[in-house]
Amino acid sequence: MRVIAVGDLHGNFPALWRLLKAEGLADTSLRPTAGLRSGRVRLVLLGDLVHPKTPKDYERLTGLSPYDPLDPAHLRLAAGAQIRELFRLKAFQEDAGGHATILLGNHDEAALKGEPILGNQHLKHLEFHPEHGGKALPEALKAWMAGFPRELILHGIHFAHVGPVPWLQEYDDLFYAQSEPKTWWFRTPDYVERMGYRYGVYGHVPMKGGILLKERFALIDALDLGEYLELFPEEEPLCPRVKRLPYG
Repeated sequence: MRVIAVGDLHGNFPALWRLLKAEGLADTSLRPTAGLRSGRVRLVLLGDLVHPKTPKDYERLTGLSPYDPLDPAHLRLAAGAQIRELFRLKAFQEDAGGHATILLGNHDEAALKGEPILGNQHLKHLEFHPEHGGKALPEALKAWMAGFPRELILHGIHFAHVGPVPWLQEYDDLFYAQSEPKTWWFRTPDYVERMGYRYGVYGHVPMKGGILLKERFALIDALDLGEYLELFPEEEPLCPRVKRLPYG
């Protein structure tokens, strides 16, 4: 079995579709290939499908320059562009025969529940908030996203959006009030071993220098750099490989 694991998407659907075609998982019509449907290859997306990371990313998504995160017209355009691609991804996953797993990220849950409003002093993610002029997620997408698991284990390899322990998979007030979701990997890296996992694959922490490979885990939130991970879970020893999407 070959596994392609992709870090936080954050609305970068063009990169995802290019990656899936480059890896032979999607055809030219963006439908799953026989290789994916057969289970010879598995796809794991680590969540945070929604909310582009930066104003520039919103500009690429909407074609607006500059993008105004407080302008209702801009919000509706940003929401509509993401909703269209989410429906396309939903159809892709449903046709993949159970071999494409999408994990629930904290941005996904926030968009699904309508709270909390995420962002920073420079950028608020308001596009799915009608009370601020945005557009609500359609009920069909809400039902789909509500079914996303928080973790996946394949041959002792643990995949989750944030980290290996249960409390890093609950996006409650404590999750947002503490630093551990961003710091566990260097403060308590033995979490993976203590949980009994052979290896761990996680996102959530942006890897500005590219995917980080450690002895027991990988941090792969680096799709903005075109990077993703390939694993063969049944090989021993396990040798995860960083792959880069060709540009140009």
